[in-house]
Amino acid sequence: MFWSARTAFLAVAPSPSPSPSPPESGRELEDAQTSMSNAAEWVDENWQEWLAAGLRIAFILVVALVLRFVVRRMITRLIARMARGAVTGPGRALDGLLVNAERRRQRSEAIGSVLRSMASFIILGTAALTVLSVLRIDLAPLLASAGVAGVAIGFGARNLVTDFLSGVFMILEDQYGVGDVIDAGVATGTVIEVGLRVTKLRGDDGEIWYVRNGEVKRIGNMSQGWATALIDIQVGYQEDLDRVRKVILTAAERMGSEEPWNETLWEPVQVLGLESVTGDMMVVQVQARTMPGKALAAARELRWRIKRAFDEAGIRIVGTVVAPAQDQSPVSDPSSAVAPPSALGNPMSPQSLAASPLPGAQQGPGSPGQQK
Repeated sequence: MFWSARTAFLAVAPSPSPSPSPPESGRELEDAQTSMSNAAEWVDENWQEWLAAGLRIAFILVVALVLRFVVRRMITRLIARMARGAVTGPGRALDGLLVNAERRRQRSEAIGSVLRSMASFIILGTAALTVLSVLRIDLAPLLASAGVAGVAIGFGARNLVTDFLSGVFMILEDQYGVGDVIDAGVATGTVIEVGLRVTKLRGDDGEIWYVRNGEVKRIGNMSQGWATALIDIQVGYQEDLDRVRKVILTAAERMGSEEPWNETLWEPVQVLGLESVTGDMMVVQVQARTMPGKALAAARELRWRIKRAFDEAGIRIVGTVVAPAQDQSPVSDPSSAVAPPSALGNPMSPQSLAASPLPGAQQGPGSPGQQK
């Protein structure tokens, strides 16, 4: 009975898997050895190329960083020297009148920032493309994608690009700077800040205008070069013109020799001649070339001195004759106190007869005439 149960258990239990044969184990070991030997041969064949590529990449990065540092330092020194001196003459590339230190500082900082950014972009961009070519990465799809992205960004942000480019050329050409009085078309005022995208102006009433550089189509700068003050002086027709000219030039010469007008007046005052002649007066025109932005002040001071010189010389200044003020009260009419004539004043008029009582109505019903 025990034997039959053992036989049944052996019949039901699964038979163990056969162990791998020695030839199959040897084949797997040989495959692993072959793979390892192939990998070792591949590494042995390519490690020199990898090392050379790594060294080339490291060399490219080191050269790019050193070149970027040197270029940025040169630009910084150049801009600092331009900010300190900033003395330009006719015919130079950056010709313009730098009127104060703030203008020089802001213009120099803007130019330096643009040049440093451009240098960094060019140097690092060239280094990145060179590294990708060393790694054997195809640059054609990358450049095509970058071109499409650049076109899309250019269309989407064309106003921003226009403002930036206009600001760059405006700063490089020194069209205006801090402290200049300009007419930008859309606004007029004194420049208080110059940026690559926006220019800040302060108007005559104290308001601040933010003008985008791309919106400026024309600029009138009243603070560059020199300014001209024109003065019209009206004298009597009988005055001696030579004497008038001499008095004007004497007063102008005295003004030009005093502070601060000796720096404001850049040239001797000129008497241009007669502007117009009428029956009772002559107009003499005087011109003075002044420092930018000082024409109005110089014209006021010159008028003041010429008036005092004319008073001392006995020269009469004439102008438009102003009629004396007349009494606007109405003139009294003698007949205004007389009452208007009345129709009842004439006893024979129809109105007077119609208003007179009837003859029979003059006596009442109880009067003595009726009793008779």
